[in-house]
Amino acid sequence: MFKIVDARFLAENIKKFEIEAPRIAKKRKAGQFVIIRIDEYGERIPLTIADSNVEKGTITIIVQGVGKTTKELNMKEAGDSILDVVGPLGQPSHIENFGTAVSIGGGVGTAIAYPTAVALKEAGNYVITINGARSKDLVILEDEMKSVSDEAYITTDDGSYGFHGFVTQKLQQLIDEGKKLDFVLAIGPIPMMKAVADVTRPYGIKTVVSLNPIMIDGTGMCGGCRVLINGKPKFACVDGPEFDAHAVDFKNLADRNRTYREYEQEALKRFEEHCRLEKQIKEMKEEK
Repeated sequence: MFKIVDARFLAENIKKFEIEAPRIAKKRKAGQFVIIRIDEYGERIPLTIADSNVEKGTITIIVQGVGKTTKELNMKEAGDSILDVVGPLGQPSHIENFGTAVSIGGGVGTAIAYPTAVALKEAGNYVITINGARSKDLVILEDEMKSVSDEAYITTDDGSYGFHGFVTQKLQQLIDEGKKLDFVLAIGPIPMMKAVADVTRPYGIKTVVSLNPIMIDGTGMCGGCRVLINGKPKFACVDGPEFDAHAVDFKNLADRNRTYREYEQEALKRFEEHCRLEKQIKEMKEEK
């Protein structure tokens, strides 16, 4: 069992957890992830390690409650435990002094972009960060991203905070202003990562994305996380999760991620109905 040391919401449905996992904290590197299982009946889900504290023996993960398991996880509080936390898994981010490096996080993808931005800064890069969200209340890790940035930008789709527009529009603006960009990391929803790749491709800017396919065992055995890179199959859990953005078949990735959508929606519906029933029973007992 892995004890939750701290748990708090950063934004609506987005929660930050600090979890006791000393071995993982000691070994993890930027770009790697863990696979967790809440209890013996739960599914296995991959979550990127956003940070770690070797002295405390803890790792930090940031979870967006979208499906049944992530919503169930976000109901846990400090003092609760998680049955399994396996890792660190995946290949670490390739870090070197590229020159000027841009780290782009879309939504909860910022939690994945942050540790790599830290590593890029430590390697001597001039770091530009672009932190995107649909609206101001969904912006996360603003201070953390600023702390490792030479230039930091916030973008919101609705214009409620920072630059009004998408992260790709801000990236294009930087290019149009004549900034020489040597490396771009983009992490977020599939359409966003594809759009970033489309922006940088004509300029030949080295661009990397962290992929989020369906994943089960994290060892390359199940084949669930298969992605196409330059038309050849790779496994995101052992060959990635980071790949050359200009080589990724994003359509194949999106299609595969939709494979179990019907079942995912049904599982979420049953979970929410169960939660409502438990709440009604609790209220009835309190009335008595």
